[in-house]
Amino acid sequence: MTPRLALVPGEPAGIGPELCVRLAQQPRSDCRLLAFADPDSLHSAAEALGLPLRLLDETTGASAPGDLPVHPVRNVTATRFGHTDPRNARAVIDALTRAADACLRGELDGMVTGPVHKAAINAGGIAYTGTTELLATHAGCDVVMMLANDIVRVALATTHLPLRDVADAITAPALTRVLRITHAALRRDFGIADPVMAVLGLNPHAGEAGHLGHEEIEVIEPVLAALRADGMRLVGPLPADTAFLPSKLTGFDAVVAMYHDQGLPVLKYSGFEHAVNLTLGLPYPRVAVDHGTALELAGKGVADPSSLFAATRVCAELAGRRMRERETGNGE
Repeated sequence: MTPRLALVPGEPAGIGPELCVRLAQQPRSDCRLLAFADPDSLHSAAEALGLPLRLLDETTGASAPGDLPVHPVRNVTATRFGHTDPRNARAVIDALTRAADACLRGELDGMVTGPVHKAAINAGGIAYTGTTELLATHAGCDVVMMLANDIVRVALATTHLPLRDVADAITAPALTRVLRITHAALRRDFGIADPVMAVLGLNPHAGEAGHLGHEEIEVIEPVLAALRADGMRLVGPLPADTAFLPSKLTGFDAVVAMYHDQGLPVLKYSGFEHAVNLTLGLPYPRVAVDHGTALELAGKGVADPSSLFAATRVCAELAGRRMRERETGNGE
């Protein structure tokens, strides 16, 4: 019943490979890891850190610190720390999709991902807005992006959109899907039998009764009313500037924000180092780090691995819960 997790470093010129090397030094009993990565990038990172690394065949289990089973996904060209190369964009995407394929086939039980560099991928001729969207399209399902730390869970009604497009994207069907997916994930993945979700308004002061916008009256409030009638416990729409007060957060299992920079700055301020990024709604757990490629830190041995450690721990917990549900027949 020990879950087996895919580990994808992300951008090879960033800090992802060295974070994976640091992760490989940690003794684990909660999961088994299989890296989908370029072996040379991992060896270069280990050499820069002065840490042991023994890459194993993907069927061989780790037995000592520094052991890491690997499924090779080779870069087109050698990488230099801090310098992205668009020619390696395909390898970055292939690592993600191969890991996802293994999860969809049931060979692996979840996926942990490092940071990618969107500009480098697009410069490589691959249209890419984010790994959340990539994995949703790959699996053919609707998903929700949630970021979480020990203080708060924040799900997003919209993800990587220009701010001028956000209001048009918040429709009744779209918001209903987000709330239903988040509610189901809180029950299945986090074991919360009857979750309470706070839902933010789009506009300042949640629209001020229509004086500062009509999205709350025309879209958000009717959706909440319909879902409350189905038994969901939803609070809102709430003004975003006061919804995150500690006294209020204690009553919520998650907060649903209308757009990326409405909810995530608060979460990152409250505990950036231990925050993780979850993709809710996939057939398998996917948890990512909550930071970027940090090209300026790559190869210097100073990058903080806390978020990757947390992502691995959370993914192992979620995958283990799903495995137990399948074993007992209690999964939803």
